[in-house]
Amino acid sequence: MSRSRIVFTINSEEVDTMKKFKLTDLLIFIVTAELVGALSALFSGDYSSFYTDIKPPPLLPPAWVFPVVWAVLYALMGISAYMIWQTDDRKSGRSAALKLYYIQLALNFSWSILFFRFRLLGIAAAVAIILLLLVGVMILAFRNVKKTAARLNIPYFIWLIFASYLAAAVYILN
Repeated sequence: MSRSRIVFTINSEEVDTMKKFKLTDLLIFIVTAELVGALSALFSGDYSSFYTDIKPPPLLPPAWVFPVVWAVLYALMGISAYMIWQTDDRKSGRSAALKLYYIQLALNFSWSILFFRFRLLGIAAAVAIILLLLVGVMILAFRNVKKTAARLNIPYFIWLIFASYLAAAVYILN
């Protein structure tokens, strides 16, 4: 009787999707991102009175919109970073993509403090534009590792376009 062997080949993308999902790790990534936003808001001081003190730009949404939008965006950021982290360590660009994620998260953290607490409107407008560019680079880096993770950051990128407009407009008008 002869033995036969069956050999399966699996490409690297399939290996990535085969890694075990860990809910605890996912929640750590989401909570970390949300915590960055919450701490930034806390250290920013009384931002609600800020809008009564300035000449508002056209298209400025009501104040309640910002925490709702940011909560969703931070959750998406956390999910996407978890997806990158879950990929194979040997995957090209994984480490660089995560470094970009953490750098943009730190820059994101600083923006509200510069804008609301210190009212450094020009610097905050410049930081908003730098953040927009950095997130664009991060999305490209994420795309090279896991396309779905990159796509989850598209709403963030679109919101940053709008936020950059608002920051620049507030600076110019005030």
